Amino acid sequence: MRAIQVSRFGAEDVLVPTDLPLPEPAAGQVRVRLHAAGVNPADTYVRTGQYAFFTPPLPYTPGFDGAGVVDAVGPGVTSAAPGDRVFVSALGRSTGTYAEYVVADEPDVQPLPDSLSYAQGAAVGVPCATAWRALFQKAVLQPGETVLIHGASGGVGIPATQLARDAGATVIGTAGTCAGADLVLAAGAHHVLDHTSPGYLDKLAALAPAVVVEMLADVNLAKDLEIIAPRGRIVVVGSRGSLDFTPRLTMRKEATIHGTALWNATAEESATALRAIGAKLRSGVLHPMVGTELPLDAAQEAHRRVLAPGSLGKMVLNTA
Repeated sequence: MRAIQVSRFGAEDVLVPTDLPLPEPAAGQVRVRLHAAGVNPADTYVRTGQYAFFTPPLPYTPGFDGAGVVDAVGPGVTSAAPGDRVFVSALGRSTGTYAEYVVADEPDVQPLPDSLSYAQGAAVGVPCATAWRALFQKAVLQPGETVLIHGASGGVGIPATQLARDAGATVIGTAGTCAGADLVLAAGAHHVLDHTSPGYLDKLAALAPAVVVEMLADVNLAKDLEIIAPRGRIVVVGSRGSLDFTPRLTMRKEATIHGTALWNATAEESATALRAIGAKLRSGVLHPMVGTELPLDAAQEAHRRVLAPGSLGKMVLNTA
């Protein structure tokens, strides 16, 4: 099968298209013929070998998210059968989704509604699970609260916007382009701010958020603490560096800062999130928005683009 293999940690050029043997499912595992694989910022961190949450043994095939059709199951599998349309969400518990086929544990393979394309299915796993964990397992968002999603036009920001709107919150999203702003509004945000505009958060004086979902904490965390409502909750989803700020900001608002990473979720938390996501997909609340689509062999280019500012929706590799 065609796949991307990493034999050493490093920059994008370690992502090498190659031919690998077809993986076989063991007991409790499912093999999926993938049509699309999702590309996440975390994939680029893992590739360097310096990611705090996961370091795969070399060589490995990257990718945690994908979608396709079940083509084989191992002994004991009862929830999936050959021919089923599915999405895969496997944090290091699979053979890697940057490939034509993937083998994953049964709980990490979930039904994909007929209303969604395979590319949309590849946009579900890490982004939707991260959004659910941030909003409901960490911030415990309540109906009627106001939530600011800092970086709402990206892979996690779009499902976070959809889920927060469905939960009865007033949703404020930020984006850096007109196209991004349109995408955030289409996802259900009540207000969109241009985070490239000086003083853009001044507009929140009358809409102090109770919850902030933060995708770039090294840039925005101090700003978040200035504008958050008293006793508000900030959930840090992403950060690409360090920052210098005074902890007195947390004291003045009695704000709580939560860090979150899917790798820290318990088995029950992960299972709960996937069940909820499946229900929201079936009801139409979650409607994954795909951004750039590239061929599998363009994985190096995908890793360059996924970290670029102004990303829209989820980046996907076509594997069929």
